[in-house]
Order: sequence, then C-alpha cells, then structure tokens
Amino acid sequence: MRRAFRRADDLRTFLGLPAGGGPDDFGFPVFVPREFATRMTPGDPHDPLLRQVLTDPREGDAVAGFTADPVGDLAAGAAPGLLHKYAGRSLVVTTGACGVHCRYCFRRHYPYAENRPAATDDAPAVEYLRSQTSVEEVILSGGDPLTLTDPLLDRWIERIESIPHVRRLRIHSRMPIVIPSRVTQTLLARLRQSRLTVWMVVHANHPREIDTDTADALSRLVDGGIPVLNQSVLLRDINDDADVLEDLSTRLIDRRVMPYYLHLLDRVAGAAHFHVDAAVGRQLIEQLRARLPGYAVPQLVVEQAGQSSKTPVD
Repeated sequence: MRRAFRRADDLRTFLGLPAGGGPDDFGFPVFVPREFATRMTPGDPHDPLLRQVLTDPREGDAVAGFTADPVGDLAAGAAPGLLHKYAGRSLVVTTGACGVHCRYCFRRHYPYAENRPAATDDAPAVEYLRSQTSVEEVILSGGDPLTLTDPLLDRWIERIESIPHVRRLRIHSRMPIVIPSRVTQTLLARLRQSRLTVWMVVHANHPREIDTDTADALSRLVDGGIPVLNQSVLLRDINDDADVLEDLSTRLIDRRVMPYYLHLLDRVAGAAHFHVDAAVGRQLIEQLRARLPGYAVPQLVVEQAGQSSKTPVD
C-alpha cells in the first residue's frame, strides 16, 4: 500500500497517458496499488480498470438524486463504527482505509473520523452486539478490513468470537482482488481456526481484474475452507455488456467463487457518470441466464435507505 499511486497524474505517467487538468481528486484522494495498475493497458484512456479509479471531471457535477449518504449509513448507526440495518446481522466499519479508491464508492463521503471505533476503544460496538441476541452474523467492512494489520484484525475477530450468540463472520474485502498477496497463510490459518463460520465477499467488476495472482489468491481462500462470494457494481462503459459479465462470471466460477450480487450503482454524489438504468441491468441478466448455469448468474439488486434488505430488481 505504501507503493500505491496517490496522484492521478502519477498514474497517467505510469500508463503513458498525458497529464490531466483541473482538480486532482474532488475531495476523494486517488489511491491505486501498483498490483492493480499493472493490469491496465498502457496508452488506453478508456481501459475499464483505469476508469474505475481515475478522476473524471464529471465528478464535480451536481446531479439530482445523487447524495453524500445514498444508502442511509448514518441513520443506521447503532454505536461508533457499527451499523445495524438488517435483521440478524450487523456491520462494523473497522477502518476508513481501503486497498484501492474506486471513484463510484458509496462511502466516498462517509465521515470515518466520527463514525468508526478507535482501534483501542471498540467497547461500545462490542457491547451493542452483546446486547442484541438476535444478531447471528457480523460483517467486517470499512474501508477494507484486510487493510488492518494482523494483530488489529485478530482483535476484532476475538471480540466477535467472545459473543455467544454470534455464529457467522463475514468479511467484505477488495484486497484479494487488488493486492492478492494479502491472502497469506497466516490470515488463512486465523480464519480457519475461528469457532465462527467465516465467509469472504470480494469485489471484482471486470474479468481483467482476475489475473493469475488474483486467481491464485481466490483459490487459496477456497482451498483453505473459506467460501468466497463476489459482488460487482454495474458501471457504464466498464461492465454494462453481456460478454464482459459472462467472462467475469466464468472466471469466478472456474476459481470456485460464486457470483453473488450485481448492484445497481449506489447514487453517491460524484458518481452519476457511472449510472446504468435498471432496464439495461434486467436485459443483461436475461442474457446471462441464457448463457450460463444458474449458479453463475448474479442477482441484480439495489440498496435503498430504510429498506429491510437489498431489493431485487426483477
């Protein structure tokens, strides 16, 4: 992560592209690991991986319906860094750090400093979880929980393991995709020895994100006994194409990773240029159903603030 690109023009120079102009990051810092950048095509400003992470002048456009808190995270806060939206499960915002900054990120405006538990003061979040005996599953999110050091991650897992009614741990991470070396034997051993049933949910949007190193990291997780699901975001001019989505699903299932969700874009301010209409999403899913086995077709969903679950887009 220390070697990551932190300026848009540095990434452009690496890829042999001309320097840009105007604001560099629109208040959302550029952060692209070199492991991810090396999968991009030099000289191609339309590369689908590059478009996910490179600033765009349209990020400064104010578009009706696109807000700073599109999925109602702030209203769902139950304790510092703890969100409780859905029955039976709660989400811990473990950190504001992430392995890559995606320009469509629904938490790009999230006030992490005020709404995450300090590494040494997780007591309010843990005590809330203890008090909610209906919570059987805890989700570690962020940011990205796998950007935490092993000792900090272990602290969270230990705290959750100490809550008798919690049975499952779900880790949402883009790190196995963007920095696959994070899937270490130490990490796998810790997850395997937990009394909790551990699930890993990764995030890949385009087949070219799954190179040899990433495929090997996914295989290490599955071989280590950790079931892996993938969720994607439907993004204009990146993966709003049946051939691209078919290739992505095929690469995933070949590595025993199940395509889980295809999200319609969360309407976060600064990301309207990525939006794809729901009707297009439905057409793409129908095409995938005609080409792939059922388990390889992700469910098209949208997250809406105040709802009791993700909403299927039928």
